[in-house]
Amino acid sequence: MRKLFPLVFALSVFTLGCNDTNYKPYPQLMPQHITKVAVRPFINKTQVFALEDRLTLRVVDEFLKNGYYQVVQENDADGVVIGQITRYLMIPLQYDTQLIPTTYRLEVWLNVRFLDKKSDTVIWEEPALVSSYIYSAPTLPGGMTEDQAREQVWDQLSRDIVKRTTDGFGSVTSQSSKRTQANQEYTTITQ
Repeated sequence: MRKLFPLVFALSVFTLGCNDTNYKPYPQLMPQHITKVAVRPFINKTQVFALEDRLTLRVVDEFLKNGYYQVVQENDADGVVIGQITRYLMIPLQYDTQLIPTTYRLEVWLNVRFLDKKSDTVIWEEPALVSSYIYSAPTLPGGMTEDQAREQVWDQLSRDIVKRTTDGFGSVTSQSSKRTQANQEYTTITQ
């Protein structure tokens, strides 16, 4: 009986792996008429000064690097990325023996949506897009400043926004509503 157990176990794992009941969302892509996008300057709802300018530039740069959509001014665009920085948290995680922070977690929350200008409808919305980065204090070897850590967060958030736009609705990272053109229904997707 002991010799049969590994064979039965392997067979059951193989059977579970071949089961085709895994959730595979139907790919939801942007409407065909959207070929040009614009990024409206982000609005900063936090008390930290001048966050919005750097994030807006990073999102524009990421769209340019991706190359899927042409980046233009908002007047000439078919779709517009609109966003707000809603939360900015700097949390000390570790302290040295003198209670001076040595490790931090920087966390930024956004509310982002993509507007179809032709139909004046929101194609996708992420009300709680979040990115965090853990880093060591600049006084430690390999440490970085808050500005350097913030650049890491901007890189992640800009990649998430561009991925959400170019890859469709399958890349949801929080709670979002999607509207499909085929059935004109609203479906809620939750992580």
